[in-house]
Parts: sequence; C-alpha cells; structure tokens
Amino acid sequence: MEDVVEILLVEDNQNDAELAIRALKKNNLANHLLHLEDGQEALDFLFDEKNRMPKLILLDLKMPKVDGVEVLRRLKSDERRKVIPVVVLTSSKEESDIVETYKLGVNAYIV
Repeated sequence: MEDVVEILLVEDNQNDAELAIRALKKNNLANHLLHLEDGQEALDFLFDEKNRMPKLILLDLKMPKVDGVEVLRRLKSDERRKVIPVVVLTSSKEESDIVETYKLGVNAYIV
C-alpha cells in the first residue's frame, strides 16, 4: 500500500519542527505527516511523480540549499502543484517576505 502524506512539514530547525508536530498531534492531525529538513528535499519529494500530493504544506522560509520562497515559487508555477495549500511557518517578520509570499500565492503566513 502506498504511503499517504497529508501534511508535508518543511522545516530545518528540529526544535521548531517538534513544536509544530506536537501541536498537530494534540489536535489529531499528524497521522500522515512527513517532515523534511530543507527546500531541496521538499522539491525532490513534490516533483517525484511516484508520490501523491500532500493536502497541505507547512513551509519555513529560511532554510539551507533551497529557501522556502523558491520552493513556493516553483510550486505555484506548476499547474498540477499550485493548488496545494501552503502555510508559511516562520520567525521572519520582514515585510518583504510577507508581501513576496502572498504575491506568490501562499494561503497563510504565521510568525
């Protein structure tokens, strides 16, 4: 049977990832969660045709290899993937990050 990923958490900081996972578990939402640690891993997963698309992506912005803005840019420019809801979970309060991610099509931005 194929593994189903309903929530994809892309977060390089282990402590932040654990907080998010704990909050999701507390609300019974973490059963089909996959945690990836950088943007390149996320893109590899999302653009691998063997994988089913997640129902939600929780995305950090400041990550190694490929940052969250670039992940968002690539997702939202792809016809098949642009419909996946993306929520940015970040410590960045920079106005430019907020504006840019909303322009790219993020569904919510949570600091």
